[in-house]
Amino acid sequence: MKGSSVLAASLAFLGPAAAAPPQPPAPAVVKARADPSVTISTGTIVGKRRLTSEFFNGIPFALPPVGSQRLKPPVRLTSNIGSFDAGGIPNSCPQFFADASSDEFLVKVLGTVTDLPLFQKALKVSEDCLTVNVIRPPGTKAGEKLPVLFWIFGGGFELGWTSMYDGGPLVAAAASMGKPYIFVAVNYRTGGFGFLPGKEVLQDGAANLGLLDQRMGLEWVADNIEAFGGDPDRVTIWGESAGAISVFDQMALYDGNNMYKGKPLFRGAIMNSGSIVPADPVDCPKSQVVYDTVVRAAGCSSAANTLQCLRELPYDKYLRAANSVPAILSYNSVALSYLPRPDGKILTDSPDRLVPTKRYAAVPMIIGDQEDEGTLFSLFQPNITTTSKLVTYLSTIFFHGATNKQMNDLVNTYDQSLLAGSPFRTGILNEIYPGFKRLAAILGDLVFTLSRRVFLVECLKANPDVPSWSYLSSYHYGTPILGTFHGGDILQVFYGLLPNYASKSIHSFYANFIYNLDPNNSGGGTNSIGTKVNINWPQWSKGNNLMNFFANQGTLLKDDFRQDSYNWIASNLDALHI
Repeated sequence: MKGSSVLAASLAFLGPAAAAPPQPPAPAVVKARADPSVTISTGTIVGKRRLTSEFFNGIPFALPPVGSQRLKPPVRLTSNIGSFDAGGIPNSCPQFFADASSDEFLVKVLGTVTDLPLFQKALKVSEDCLTVNVIRPPGTKAGEKLPVLFWIFGGGFELGWTSMYDGGPLVAAAASMGKPYIFVAVNYRTGGFGFLPGKEVLQDGAANLGLLDQRMGLEWVADNIEAFGGDPDRVTIWGESAGAISVFDQMALYDGNNMYKGKPLFRGAIMNSGSIVPADPVDCPKSQVVYDTVVRAAGCSSAANTLQCLRELPYDKYLRAANSVPAILSYNSVALSYLPRPDGKILTDSPDRLVPTKRYAAVPMIIGDQEDEGTLFSLFQPNITTTSKLVTYLSTIFFHGATNKQMNDLVNTYDQSLLAGSPFRTGILNEIYPGFKRLAAILGDLVFTLSRRVFLVECLKANPDVPSWSYLSSYHYGTPILGTFHGGDILQVFYGLLPNYASKSIHSFYANFIYNLDPNNSGGGTNSIGTKVNINWPQWSKGNNLMNFFANQGTLLKDDFRQDSYNWIASNLDALHI
């Protein structure tokens, strides 16, 4: 992320003095406007100014989780850091791009490239990474009480960093609508640094560290955002993919207790491509295989305390060991090695069980998906060409608690003809190997699209008075092989690479929601003017309609497609714990 100072030029001219010959004008004097600075309890944060925003990057909220603090819960930073330069690129937490032990060609290439020192240096990868970025409209002062959008990045709980996502264009777009807000992005530990499972981890109280990092980032906002001009009582949490799953997990942490110093940490939620992920406990057999694999790769198997051995390893050695399990861009796909799992304390139960029992913070929310969520995650399984192979794949890689009959019944709810499958509505096209489109449809529905519908149904039963709005994005229709693919909303909505109806209307809907907890309510802000959209977005409970976003229009779509598959999923959640 690059920042540039806005220069203010001032010209001073000397007029002719009495009885003196005319003097040439003095040279122009150019004064640079001072960098914005904000004083908080831990120091003075000095940021950078751009034409349409001010940013403060890499503000630490916790002690560095290094040395003896590796694989332990975050510890709040309370010491004074003096004058802190927040104008550069913040550190990224350690990344897990590819399985270091994989024999798959594409995975090996990806792993080789991302392990290069040049690549790691460019990302500024470090264990000292628990920071937040703050971006605000230029000239914002303390006490202005602007609402806050708190961003949690995605990346399969394996990768991601705050500097990937420049919130400046979002802040500028919202300000141009008369709805200025403050954008905050949180760095959290991923992969084997933030979500290491296993019975040893559970016994040590070191589970779900990435979620605890996110929660401490929210607490930092509550303590400090007023000094930046924000309102800690009007925080909306927003995430994509693993970030969206994290948004629900923040709603579900501590059985829905989102209180801090007597006030809720957030009042609204936006989830792009993610909600509930049914999961077995941190110490389940699948989790233990991951832990034991890491321990073995680290050379810690013979240690009396294997977890302590992992903590004491040199960084590079632990990184290689943590990355020795299957990654998301591999044959195992979204059967993730690292993800939030119930630990009995932080995440007390599987998310699919928390919602029906009202053990979550029920807040107004927007939730939706890309039309073709599963295509990206079905590129690495070219040998799954028959129904029997697909059933075996799902039973052995994904759902160890499911029977072959259950998986066979699920698979048979999906048409195996070329005319069906994802990318949807593309006829006989895009079948890159036999069965690709059916696998893409199944993975997309199980992890994202139809699990979203299950989530909404259960939320409506548990808290019928809490409003929600849902959507399906189809604005990348026609993209070969991938369609409107998972993560495409980052390009379209976050970066606005195509300033079309979809990006503009979504920006408007989101800004309205951040201000009023209703995407249709354009009130509030500085001048109550929002981008005009051509359709009202009804609450999901009012007829189960989705807003279907296209590049040039929005339409309403009944949320009843693939109903046979939905019915099976909703009736068999206990068999779908990953």
